[in-house]
Amino acid sequence: MNKFGKGMAAGLVATIVLSALMVMKMRMGIARELDLPNMIAGMMGMPGQPLVGWAIHVMIGVVLYGVAMALLDARLPGHSSVGHGILIAVGGWVLMMGMLMPMAGAGLFGMKMGPMAPMMTLVLHLIFGAVLGWVYGRSIDQGSPGRLARG
Repeated sequence: MNKFGKGMAAGLVATIVLSALMVMKMRMGIARELDLPNMIAGMMGMPGQPLVGWAIHVMIGVVLYGVAMALLDARLPGHSSVGHGILIAVGGWVLMMGMLMPMAGAGLFGMKMGPMAPMMTLVLHLIFGAVLGWVYGRSIDQGSPGRLARG
């Protein structure tokens, strides 16, 4: 598998972890107003269609973040794929909070939903990025005998 396939596989694993955390958050009643699949569906002109939002969420996690990981891991400073995944995810968080949240009507950094929104989304992105980088780092290290483990 090439580095893009490995990146997208890492994106899939990280997206599964993130999605499970999002579902648990909702089931526990934490920050219910932060329902990203419904927000995404609404932005796509399909309010009330959370499956559309979930599909877009998965595509972003697998394709955009997976390809970004494959492209940027070797170019970012340091030798930690976990750190690189976190940096990529924080970049995505800044874009989400500065552009997508206002487009969804939640205000800059989602502040119309209260201070929990930026904190919760940052924590979820940090976890996502760590998983993304860890899985990617392990996948590229498997094909290189004698390399030091990155991560």
